[in-house]
Amino acid sequence: MSKEAAASDLLCRIAQDWRPATLASSLSIEDMVLADLIGRAGLPIDIFVLDTGRLHADTLVLAGRIEQRYGITAKIFRPERQAVNTYVVRFGRDAFYDSADLRKKCCEIRKVEPLKRALAGKRAWITGLRRDQAATRSIVPFQEFNRTHGLQKFNPLADWSEADVWAQIRRHDVPYNALYDQGYRSIGCAPCTRPVVPGEDPRAGRWWWESASASECGIHFSPDAKRVREEEHA
Repeated sequence: MSKEAAASDLLCRIAQDWRPATLASSLSIEDMVLADLIGRAGLPIDIFVLDTGRLHADTLVLAGRIEQRYGITAKIFRPERQAVNTYVVRFGRDAFYDSADLRKKCCEIRKVEPLKRALAGKRAWITGLRRDQAATRSIVPFQEFNRTHGLQKFNPLADWSEADVWAQIRRHDVPYNALYDQGYRSIGCAPCTRPVVPGEDPRAGRWWWESASASECGIHFSPDAKRVREEEHA
């Protein structure tokens, strides 16, 4: 079975057995591939986007492309305004450059808390995580129970390579973020993302001022996630 067929079969099973289900889309190439599989099959799976307030314009435009192409309106979740204002007043708008703790606090406000609202009432959470994206993701399973949110978490592209994703995009003419054509390989908030050079790790452009081991926002993994994950799947 091809990787496309396997991912499609898993999405169909999720739609049948784990409703209501939702795709958490960062509008990355992986999430656009998943949106394409969902849209072309007409699956009853919601899609949501976390608009942090600091995303690139090139990223946000893709939410409209999903609606135009597949007739799916992505639900937009934003951070609580008061929490953002309190952070900015107390620490400064770009205080995340000053320390890892302040960066993680910003991610908590702009991404982690809105995610909790987005997943409320869902039975299944679908992501575009892949094992070769980063060392912290090297043992990502296709399915796991997420204790934090109390639901099933599915990663249909877990065993896909970056080349597999691009081949799928070309095969089906899937819309993607124009920033990838400018050297970006992992795209998050504008001030926290930069292009990478050939040979660099795909996530080297995320929070590049921190150590590589800290390159997660907290949505998927805690600082000791690899140890916890190894224990859960031993």
